[in-house]
Amino acid sequence: MKMNVNEEISMPLLILVGIILLTQSIFLFTDARRNGHNYWLWGIIGLIQAPMPTIFYLAFVRKIWKKDR
Repeated sequence: MKMNVNEEISMPLLILVGIILLTQSIFLFTDARRNGHNYWLWGIIGLIQAPMPTIFYLAFVRKIWKKDR
């Protein structure tokens, strides 16, 4: 059976996206657990989309930039 060009490209791309989402989810889960946040929520959200959950988590939950007063 001959593979279409789109099928040849889509399989490695799907594997790459899966690795990125899994890595992001593991990072969010472990970091949220370490910092006392809702770690199951962040782990599941990390599996849905990239990179917005990580950006949102770091910016608003962890507050990586803090104002010096």
